[in-house]
Amino acid sequence: MASLLFRHRSSPASSLRLLRLLLQRPISSSSASLDVDISHPTYIVWGANTGVGKTLVSAGLAFSVISRSPSSFLYLKPLQTGFPIDSDSRFLVSKITSLFRSASPPFPLLASHHALRASLPAARALPGFNEQSDSTCCFEETKIGGGDGEEVGARLVCKTLYAWNEPISPHLAVEREGMAIGDSDLREMLHRCLAFGGVNDLGKETSVWRVIETAGGVASPGPSGTLQCDLYRPLRFPAVLIGDGRLGGISTTISAYECLKLRGYDVAAIVLVDQGLANEAALLSYLRNRVHVFVLPPIPHDPLDDLKDWFCESGNVFDSLKETLIFAHSKRIERLQDMPRKAGDIFWWPFTQHQLVPLETVTVIDSRCGENFAVHKVCDKLDMIVPQFDACASWWTQGPDATFQIELARDMGYSAARYGHVMFPENVYEPALRCAELLLEGVGEGWASRAYYSDNGSTAVEIALKMAFRKFSFDHGIAVDSDNGIVDRCYDFKVLALSGSYHGDTLGAMEAQAPSSYTSFHQQPWYSGRGLFLDPPMIFISDGVWNLSFPDAFLSHQPKDEKIRFHLRDELFCQTRDCSALAKCYSAYISRQLSQFFDNCPSTYIAALIIEPVVQGAGGMQMIDPLFQRTLVRECRARRIPVIFDEVFTGFWRLGRESAAELLGCSPDVACFAKLMTGGVLPLAVTLTTEAVFEVFKGGSKLMALLHGHSYSAHAMGCTAASKAIQWFKDPCTNINIEPEGRKMKELWDMQLVLQLSSLNGVSRVIAIGTLCAIELRASGSDVGYASLYASSLVQLLRKDGIYMRPLGNVLYLMCGPCTSPDICNQHLRNVYQRISEFQQSSDKGIR
Repeated sequence: MASLLFRHRSSPASSLRLLRLLLQRPISSSSASLDVDISHPTYIVWGANTGVGKTLVSAGLAFSVISRSPSSFLYLKPLQTGFPIDSDSRFLVSKITSLFRSASPPFPLLASHHALRASLPAARALPGFNEQSDSTCCFEETKIGGGDGEEVGARLVCKTLYAWNEPISPHLAVEREGMAIGDSDLREMLHRCLAFGGVNDLGKETSVWRVIETAGGVASPGPSGTLQCDLYRPLRFPAVLIGDGRLGGISTTISAYECLKLRGYDVAAIVLVDQGLANEAALLSYLRNRVHVFVLPPIPHDPLDDLKDWFCESGNVFDSLKETLIFAHSKRIERLQDMPRKAGDIFWWPFTQHQLVPLETVTVIDSRCGENFAVHKVCDKLDMIVPQFDACASWWTQGPDATFQIELARDMGYSAARYGHVMFPENVYEPALRCAELLLEGVGEGWASRAYYSDNGSTAVEIALKMAFRKFSFDHGIAVDSDNGIVDRCYDFKVLALSGSYHGDTLGAMEAQAPSSYTSFHQQPWYSGRGLFLDPPMIFISDGVWNLSFPDAFLSHQPKDEKIRFHLRDELFCQTRDCSALAKCYSAYISRQLSQFFDNCPSTYIAALIIEPVVQGAGGMQMIDPLFQRTLVRECRARRIPVIFDEVFTGFWRLGRESAAELLGCSPDVACFAKLMTGGVLPLAVTLTTEAVFEVFKGGSKLMALLHGHSYSAHAMGCTAASKAIQWFKDPCTNINIEPEGRKMKELWDMQLVLQLSSLNGVSRVIAIGTLCAIELRASGSDVGYASLYASSLVQLLRKDGIYMRPLGNVLYLMCGPCTSPDICNQHLRNVYQRISEFQQSSDKGIR
């Protein structure tokens, strides 16, 4: 967008024309959900500072809109202090009504002003105040024009939502006068007031405008102390920024603009009042090709001036501003409506069969705020932005709430401005160093001493395999020529892993996982499965209790009196089980499988164990018996087989602990982390390892080094985000879900409801741990497994309910972030419970 400068020219009042009466028609909406109709131009007016002319611009825009065509204009002032002496809503009504009456001939206008709620001192200042009245009720209403039999050409509605008497910041007014308001309550009130439409007296639909004017500057606090730029962010209305034409205004205007952009607002225009300092020239230079800049004439200083001449002189500027905002609105709607078709034409989505994705099911994401997508939908011919809870945590990466999201954006902006990107080998810079320190003090505490950065989980696994294979070679005396890397004979290295595992999509990572949908001939014709893949025992909730299920290969060796049903999950993680008969059976089972493998493949080495600790993610959210995995680690240690934990999915509080190794009760030699490590805002991965593994890569030749990396290793922005996320998630002061000692996360899911869910006829199993609640629907035949479409109709219903899911076949899962309120988790869990119950009833009737 080019930066254009519009200056004032006089616009004669005679250009006004007669308009007809507009009647309000409310648009239905739910106060529980911030679904926003964006069919009509809706803008939020911000100020670079207080006293820069926000209300004058709102009034001028309103007059331009309703004096040019049959229109309705809604002006909302959510927060007003200095009331009732200062009332921007009343000012708007009085000025615009006066402008209409002064026209020749006078044009009738139906205008109204409503003040909805006020503090007691503010209410007392009103004429006719009754001490016994409730100040939370509507206490003032003014209507002008629109008498019986009078034709009215336009409708202006102005509302003040909350008002305080003292002319100070709202957060201070609350301290002094009371009437505290929660952020969500304010947004819901604003949302209800936005239900505004227009028809003329013949019943014909007419244009509607809605403008919300903030109080003070962009970063002025609201009633709760939350900055207004954060307070209104969940709604993300496009912005009109009123710049400051006074001395120092260049700096405050640019700062306000960047503050809004940092939070993801679209700024459609900047308007400032000419103060004779030519601030617009510097703003145009800085903002070129980014935003339109409009300049209004100087405002008369005479307090008796009614500003009629000023509004007329400014007419062309306001008309140009209006046209700019109309264009920006229409382009936004056009783009949102066209995005599904465009996406279907040019995207190749991962893990997606395009033939099974109708365009009407494509989700158009306008933005993200915390854990909610803002999704564009067309409902009853209205363009809507509706919130959807990201129940798959955007492929398990997301953790920040809305506040943390802004914190991350700010820190990454600093990092980008300070470093951009710098190459990593033989260099050190603060973000990379700080991140490594936090990793070794956190998920690597007690065992790891080295951090090797990469870009994603699959790459981190490839690096881990290289590390483990070198360590195995060293420990088992496999001689390598350090000058050229040639060994004295051919060795066949394979891994020990579990069926159902998933370690990534790069070729080496795929070789380290058991045959599955991801490794089929259609996906990877080279795949050979270079490993011994054991079928592990599983744990899950069914019929209200935790169950232990054994693979077929183990059933004949199962202890007869072994407990297989548990009432508490913690019983399964208790390390006293290590002395049980079952632990001995597990050990014997593993030894037997290894012996049989070596008998069949005498020249093969098992050179690494790789497991996803506790929960296998992409394999269907399967929970492995922790006793079995601990036993597996012990058996490999006894054989000097390096142990790799793939914690790409399970790390950083995904399962209720910072590392799943804590739950498991044992440590690896190498571990891989990614996803939640950066709070989901940038790709970054790390492979942590012990000093013993690091030592075997040291030598006199560069060929002995680990020759692996990529151009963006240890990217400063990614390391900055990771440092912030690591500290934020584990600090009880920033994460309400962390226990005071900082080692454990509180239970996020209502376990009573989870148990009830597991008892539904249509549910095969459930697991609930940390931020994960997974539900496998009871199905059979082709309706089971990753390719299953069994849950498709259920998923679409849940998306309509505001829960965005992307299942693994017939396995649904809810996933939140480490900071998510348990109330939110259980609200969505109840919704899922209800939908699954209805889904099962439909299936039983054969109408699914």
